[in-house]
Amino acid sequence: MDLVYQHKVQYYETDQMKVVHHSNYIRWFEESRTDFLEKSGFSYAWMEEQGIIIPVLSVSAEYKMMVHYGEEVLIFPTVTEFNGVKMALSYQVIKAMTGELATTGKSSHCFLDRAYRPLRLKKEFPQVYEMFMSCLSHGQKEIPPSAR
Repeated sequence: MDLVYQHKVQYYETDQMKVVHHSNYIRWFEESRTDFLEKSGFSYAWMEEQGIIIPVLSVSAEYKMMVHYGEEVLIFPTVTEFNGVKMALSYQVIKAMTGELATTGKSSHCFLDRAYRPLRLKKEFPQVYEMFMSCLSHGQKEIPPSAR
């Protein structure tokens, strides 16, 4: 499964110097995570209909270089931890034209039911559990060598 998410920087995402404002990277992480779930066949909308809620527990970003208005970036989300109740992802934001690593990030999440109680996916939604375990055990799309 190709998990790369492509994004073209919009003017409103930048500051006066046409550099992407730091807060937008967190939004891009969410966009890439949403895209990943849709490509996996288990969209956020589907999960919420089933009663699965996935709140963010933490999120962080480390900025390596500036990204500017009009540039395109490729965002690679990777499931790095998953135990059926909690999950962690890492993100790499790569400049599409040069292959340079612009930003890295992490987010952690848990799975809750509609009453906001922890949800054990292995027992209650085994197909979702297996999808996340597959991502964890088989790895995901490699980052291009030029971006390492």
